Amino acid sequence: MNTPAIPTNDPELAPPPTGWIAHESCALPGPAATAALAQMVAELLRPGDSVLLQGQLGAGKSHFARAVIRALLGPDGQNTDIPSPSFTLVQSYDTPLAEVWHADLYRLSDPYEVIELGLDLAMEQAICLIEWPDRIAPDWPATAACLRLETPPQTPEMRIATLIALPGCELARRLAPAMVRP
Repeated sequence: MNTPAIPTNDPELAPPPTGWIAHESCALPGPAATAALAQMVAELLRPGDSVLLQGQLGAGKSHFARAVIRALLGPDGQNTDIPSPSFTLVQSYDTPLAEVWHADLYRLSDPYEVIELGLDLAMEQAICLIEWPDRIAPDWPATAACLRLETPPQTPEMRIATLIALPGCELARRLAPAMVRP
């Protein structure tokens, strides 16, 4: 496997913790491709998995998370309202597979607030989709995988998605095939 480089286009994004590497990368030509990737990822998730969603405002983190949640809710979830957790910090959903926690850490003032929210315990039992993991960097969970979404400068509809995790990360191993786009 040819390991892609970790994108460095955006100095405002926290670098991954020491030792984390890029496992796969793919181009997403628009929102439909982002949602399709999210559906493939949803099929590969298990209880105890945490996906860190990194990118600037408008990069597609919430769009990706909503598509994962709808896929996990099943056919009845396709029209479910999935509000942003920007103000509540966490929204949870009961799905046939597991409880899903969608967290937005943008407004966190201290990384230890993750414990107050119960997110540390949820990461052991639920499926967690965590936006703005930069707020807890460099203390990313070792078993998590990060999906970094970046917008190439000349193509505002396109996103480059990069899967970043520790070498040997089980979750990254399971998610990597979804990143290989036809």
